Amino acid sequence: MTGSAFRFRLERVRAVRERKEKLAQRELADAISRRSSTVAELRTADADVEHARAEQRSVSAERGAVSATDLLARQAFLERVEAQRGLRTRELQQREAEVAERDAELASAASEHEMLNRLSERRRGEHDREAARRELVDLDEIAVTRFRRSPA
Repeated sequence: MTGSAFRFRLERVRAVRERKEKLAQRELADAISRRSSTVAELRTADADVEHARAEQRSVSAERGAVSATDLLARQAFLERVEAQRGLRTRELQQREAEVAERDAELASAASEHEMLNRLSERRRGEHDREAARRELVDLDEIAVTRFRRSPA
């Protein structure tokens, strides 16, 4: 593979790696945003549970007669609110796992991109050294040719 073909291929690979890294950054940002929304929903669910418990305690503390149907309805409501909170908790765990996964993907993409940049720099250095060596050989040939032609 010629030097220019190699450089073209290397630039294409670098562009792909850069896009992959930017995509991983966007996906991580989206995952963090979803996690933040879930945290807010969990806080709301916590508040709902506390409110439902407080309502149930206040009804139980009342001196008046409360029907069994009313108590059952309040208990069913409390259980439903607690179940919703449980769902939010599990959803938050999933979001945390998703953020960790996206973070690992970003780290991998950034590592690949950095590795490719180092490879490119190393190849550029090798190319520059080779070009300097060839230039020195050419200059030596010019000097030898001039020395041979000069009157001694």
